[in-house]
Amino acid sequence: MASMVAQAAQVNVLRESSLSSSHAPVTNKKAMRACMAPSFSSVSSTFYSSKRLRSTSSVPRPATKRTTIKSALDVSKAANEATENLKKASEVSKEIMKEAAEGTVESVKEVTNRALTRKLSRKRSFHLPRGGNIKADPLRIVMFQGFNWESWKSPSWYDIIGNRAEELAAAGITDVWFPPPSHSVAPQGYMPGRLYDLSASKYGNEEKLFETINKFHKAGVRCIADIVVNHRCGDAQDERGEWVIFEGGTPDDALDWGPWAVVGDDYPYGNGTGAPDTGADFEAAPDIDHTNERVQSDIINWMNWMKYKIGFDGWRFDFAKGYGGYFVGKYIEKTEPGFAVGELWTNMCYGYGGLDYNQDGHRQQLVDWVHSTHNRSTAFDFTTKGILQEAVKGQLWRLRDRNSKPPGMIGYWPEKAVTFLDNHDTGSTQNHWPFPSEHIMQGYAYILTHSGNPCIFYDHFYDWGLKDEITRLIELRKRNDINARSKVHIVTAENDLYVAKIDDCVILKIGPRYDMGHLTPNSGDYKIGAVGKDYCVWEKKN
Repeated sequence: MASMVAQAAQVNVLRESSLSSSHAPVTNKKAMRACMAPSFSSVSSTFYSSKRLRSTSSVPRPATKRTTIKSALDVSKAANEATENLKKASEVSKEIMKEAAEGTVESVKEVTNRALTRKLSRKRSFHLPRGGNIKADPLRIVMFQGFNWESWKSPSWYDIIGNRAEELAAAGITDVWFPPPSHSVAPQGYMPGRLYDLSASKYGNEEKLFETINKFHKAGVRCIADIVVNHRCGDAQDERGEWVIFEGGTPDDALDWGPWAVVGDDYPYGNGTGAPDTGADFEAAPDIDHTNERVQSDIINWMNWMKYKIGFDGWRFDFAKGYGGYFVGKYIEKTEPGFAVGELWTNMCYGYGGLDYNQDGHRQQLVDWVHSTHNRSTAFDFTTKGILQEAVKGQLWRLRDRNSKPPGMIGYWPEKAVTFLDNHDTGSTQNHWPFPSEHIMQGYAYILTHSGNPCIFYDHFYDWGLKDEITRLIELRKRNDINARSKVHIVTAENDLYVAKIDDCVILKIGPRYDMGHLTPNSGDYKIGAVGKDYCVWEKKN
């Protein structure tokens, strides 16, 4: 996301190119449908259904007899039938009234804002979702980012990553993070417009995405969607020339918004009439007002559609600092993903000597953000990344805080921390804040033996030829049941040597010092499980 701000000047050019190369938005769909059977788009017809009131003509009526009842038995039977029929009629009438009342409550409580532009209230069908059916231990997740900044240039990235589903599953990957799947003004997907339009993505069309998710599900791997809802790019300009008329990508008016959906203090999109922004400003596109109930409802419906129809199992929230964590928590609550993680990328503390040793304030920000989601989301551990990539340059003393704990978020709340070395922003061709390449395996030895939820980057695994070496570390992690809450005892942290014991069964050494002296594990109790340049991992013998 960091480079998106730099692209602000190119947005209009990209938008025009995108609009001309993709299908035109549907405009003849704003008719009132309050008293009509709803018409659904093909993209959502298998997911949504409308609740219709039963016709009163279907109410059963008491039977009438034209013949004379000649016996007490007949009289009793007829009376019982009449009573039963009246009872059924009463129950049906009550149901009709209940449904009508529910419809009224729905329109008053949840559709107030939506009523400005649409009358169709869509409800989720009760069939099983395609996503969310693969169970995974939340403490034993190994995530994989399945793309980089240039992946969109492939004729069909979904085919490339889908063909590696079984290989990634065999390597011990539990979750694969997909790029943003929707139409976008920028080809990488981080300037979204028509959220329901998945066939305009540069990574492949909706059918290919569907097939790719099937491949991963068959291999037992969950699929994580990149959710970009802090901002949106409009399909048309308003009367002042601002791109704040939004099209959702369906024949109805789902996700069709106007200036009312843009925060009122957005710069430079001054035509927003919504509430003030609840987070940091994103200058390259209009920031969305997440306090608006219509906005919330539309986003939740879209995310549930992504889960139920498309098959995604979890969410990665992009630019999470741009809107309040409360809303992330609400979206998680209403969509029930198997896994969720937020990108809260903020500045670390630097002084005249470079990165400060004490980064408690930075990691506390991550913890506070998770709390703001009502503890429903995890967070990428940017603190650990920032410290680790400085430590491997001959400053391994940084890897122990003042309380002899790991200095990143994993030292505070490891089960809510997603550790990583690089992603499409920090590494890849952007290289905004890259991990030093000559020390990359020391970094993986650290995050794959320590607490937290490790995430592997596509470039390192495939493009750098480190698949086998990283896989050995993943296998060691699983073999010794290292998990998000594993206990880390730091034995030493010096300039050129870091030694830690994890769960009393694994010992990690990183750093160029060869002679560990008395810190060398006893060969009678430990054996080498993984080794590489400037790192070694021992595991306890059975």
